[in-house]
Amino acid sequence: MLISMKSKRTQKLPLAPALVRGLDILEDMHAQIDDQSVSAVAERLTLPVNSTLRLLMTLEHKGYVERDRDSLKYRLTHKAASLALNGVREQSLLEASLPLMRTLRDESGETVLLSIIEHGMGIVLEQIQSLHIFRFVCNPGACHALHAAAPAKAILAHLPKDERERLLDGYVFKSFTANTITCRRKFDVELNRSRKLGYWEDHAEEFDGICCVAAPIFNCNGYPIAAVTVTGPTSRMGSDEMKKYGALVAKCTSDISKRMGYGLLDS
Repeated sequence: MLISMKSKRTQKLPLAPALVRGLDILEDMHAQIDDQSVSAVAERLTLPVNSTLRLLMTLEHKGYVERDRDSLKYRLTHKAASLALNGVREQSLLEASLPLMRTLRDESGETVLLSIIEHGMGIVLEQIQSLHIFRFVCNPGACHALHAAAPAKAILAHLPKDERERLLDGYVFKSFTANTITCRRKFDVELNRSRKLGYWEDHAEEFDGICCVAAPIFNCNGYPIAAVTVTGPTSRMGSDEMKKYGALVAKCTSDISKRMGYGLLDS
């Protein structure tokens, strides 16, 4: 009797019918092998064709399905799966990175950041604060420009060419300080030059008085998924320090990349 009462109460919860139907469509398409027509989806779920079309168009607008231009049939994209995988990957990345980031902070004494590129901008995932009283603090979730921050440069330099071009096509190289690179040609030269060093620099290009060195983290497929940065005030980040910390951060990210499976597919 108690189970029956709970079941009845659950059924009376205020649900959103359109959302339920949309999720039903996603689950149904996930079970299919081939692309699906609107009428086929509607028939299997006993839904009106017009309503099914509107729901599929909405899902397409949000990026969960895509429509073939020739057949006009729909297929699932990878977006739904990426919602779950991103959380898993981020947690795995944090677990692999944090111990080595703490070691890097102890070696350099400066703030160490873990960043990714998402939605056309750099985003800080985590920080290990400097040991100094006067230190740079950057809370998780903070954003940084692609062209003016060392971690974004490190990731961009190793992205597949077509993906890098897509990110930089029409990109506005906004000036933040007197040192900001505001020309695409000079920016490309900077990316290529730093490849030889193994780390990328930010000479107070986004914030006056703040310098950074960063290197990329690679996953098992050799894709640059993130970057680690040593960040501090210009008074403590001269050319000698930048060179020293650059080597340290490159060693740090190499070790993290190995933890993420980089190089295993080659062995």
